[in-house]
Amino acid sequence: MSDPKMPRFVQLRIADDDAERDAARTALLAPAASIAPKFFYDRLGSHLFEAITELDEYYPTRTEATIFARHGAEMATAIGPGPALIDLGAGSCAKAARLFPLLEPKRYVAVDISVAFLRDALRALQRDHPQIAMAGVGEDFSTTLEIPADLVGDERPVFFYPGSSIGNFEAAEALAFLRRIRDRASGGGLLIGVDLVKPKAILEAAYDDGLGVTAAFNRNALLHLNRLIGSDFVPRQWRHVAFYDVAKARVEMHLEARADVAVAWPGGGRRFAAGERIHTENSCKHTVDGFRSMLLDAGFEAPRHWSDGDGWFAVFWAAAR
Repeated sequence: MSDPKMPRFVQLRIADDDAERDAARTALLAPAASIAPKFFYDRLGSHLFEAITELDEYYPTRTEATIFARHGAEMATAIGPGPALIDLGAGSCAKAARLFPLLEPKRYVAVDISVAFLRDALRALQRDHPQIAMAGVGEDFSTTLEIPADLVGDERPVFFYPGSSIGNFEAAEALAFLRRIRDRASGGGLLIGVDLVKPKAILEAAYDDGLGVTAAFNRNALLHLNRLIGSDFVPRQWRHVAFYDVAKARVEMHLEARADVAVAWPGGGRRFAAGERIHTENSCKHTVDGFRSMLLDAGFEAPRHWSDGDGWFAVFWAAAR
C-alpha cells in the first residue's frame, strides 16, 4: 500500500519525441532561428530560474510577493476557502505554499513541464502539509491543459498562474490560453500575476542581470537541445542579448553568435554568421485595462486586481461562474 501522505504524480506530457525533435530542428532552420522557451526548463534550468528570482534586478517576484503580503486576505475573501488549488508552472511550489494559510485548499495540484524538479519540491511540501491532498502533473500546459478530474475532486478549481509567465504568450496565444483555463475553471476561477508596462531601463536590467544568471539560464537551453536533437551547440560561443521593444511592449531574449559557427545534428545542421541571433523568449508587458479586457474576452467574470505602489505589477482574480 502506498503512503497516503506521499503526493501522487501523473505524467500527462508524454511527448512524441520524434515530433518534438522535428519541431526543434525546424525552428532552428527557419530564416529567423528560434528555440521554444519550454527548453529553458530542464532540472538545471529550473534551478537557474529560481536563482534569477532572488536577484536585485529581477523585481517581479518580490513585487508580486509584496502584493500578496498586503492584499492576500482580500484575495482569500474574494476566492473563498477550501478550493482545489491548481498551480500552473509550479516550479518549487513556494509561491502557492505561502497562500495555504489564507486559502486553506483541500487539494493542491502542481503542474510543471520539469517533472524531476517538481517531484522533489512537491514531496517536501507534502511533508509540511499532510492535511492537504497533493498531486503533481507533468505537462506542457502551454499547448494543452488536461487536469484529471479525480485530482480536483468535488472542490472548486482555482487556477494559480503567478510570476508574469502569461507574458510569454503573444496576445492571440494568451487569449486562447486564458479561454482554456476558463473552460476548466467553472465554479472557481483564476488568480494570475501580470507584469505591467514600465520604464525600459528597469525592464532590461531585469532580463540581463549583472551576475549573468539570466545569461546562463538562456544558454542552458542549448544544452537541453543538445540532449534532445543530438546537436553540438557550445554555450560559450553564444552571447545573451535582452532588450525591450517599446512598440511591441515586450522584452525579447536572444542568443547571438560571437563568431561564425557551424552547428550540426544527426541528418543536418546550420551555419550561423557572427552576430546572427536565435530568438529564445518574448516577455510581453500589459496595462491593467488591457489585461482586464483580455480576461473578459476569455469569458471570465469582471475581475478584481491588486497592485504595488509603483504600478509595476498586478495580481488579478477572475471568477468563472
